[in-house]
Amino acid sequence: MDMAYAGTKAGVARRKRVTAGRHMAPYLFISPWILGFLFFTLGPLMFSLTMSFYDWPVVGERTFVGLDNYRSMFTEDPQFWESLWITVKFAAIYVPFNIVMSFLLALMLHHVTFASGFFRTAFYLPSVISGVALVTIWSWIYSKEYGLLNFMLSLVGIDGPNWLGDPNLAIVAIIIASLWGLGGTMLILLTGLKAIPKELYEAATVSGVPGWAQMLFITLPMLGPMLIFTFITSIISAFQQLTIALLLTKGGPLGSTYFFAMYIYDNAFKYFDMGYAAAGSWVMFVIVLALSLLVMRWSAAWVYYEGEIRQTDGERNA
Repeated sequence: MDMAYAGTKAGVARRKRVTAGRHMAPYLFISPWILGFLFFTLGPLMFSLTMSFYDWPVVGERTFVGLDNYRSMFTEDPQFWESLWITVKFAAIYVPFNIVMSFLLALMLHHVTFASGFFRTAFYLPSVISGVALVTIWSWIYSKEYGLLNFMLSLVGIDGPNWLGDPNLAIVAIIIASLWGLGGTMLILLTGLKAIPKELYEAATVSGVPGWAQMLFITLPMLGPMLIFTFITSIISAFQQLTIALLLTKGGPLGSTYFFAMYIYDNAFKYFDMGYAAAGSWVMFVIVLALSLLVMRWSAAWVYYEGEIRQTDGERNA
């Protein structure tokens, strides 16, 4: 009797260990990501938030100043507003152009049957080029004396302008250089186009629906989640614009390309005021977060999610 009881007790303990192991296994698999998120994302994020409440020089004593960094930024620093306005202007032009051009390219590649792999690679390749290499290429293209762009204009009798030296043209030059890397967005939209069921187009064609209506009532609604994703990532990319402007124009001429990210960069690594730079970073974070939430809220009116429809149908049937 004692041996039977001992065997039962050992069996229960073994089952508990097996059950505990099964419960632990998923957490062990995701633990690298959790640790990486804590140490390399959430940790630095909270650290920068703490820094923003201090007068934090690179060398020297740190002094708690509360919200003084934010107050100075909003009320005493005109460069903050100027750099923010330049970034907003850049985003207002870059974001729609990036999405529309990516969509048109994706649409073209979706219908191309000859050497489609080559064209996809050719259009995607510029997006994997490093920022420094990209700036080197575009500095050659934009050069006033020996640039490729002015040479092409000279062939049709146009005297090319000083693209990087004119305050009105410098930001246009940066927008064009930034659009060079739209291959990633194009690839996302192309994947979305290929996921649209062909039966929808076949049924519309049989019903006599013209091509433009198929685009308006089938393609765009079915591509909605992809468009909203690319819209938000394009906004984030626009506000983080630094490399091209820093290396191509250094914020000039006359501060016409002095982006908000460059303002933060200069405060951190030129003036060594890490607390002020951290406060600027959090202002950028709040702006991007607010815009993203606004777009998500707005998208509920026109983005089609198949899962939501199924859930609604299920609730109605219940």
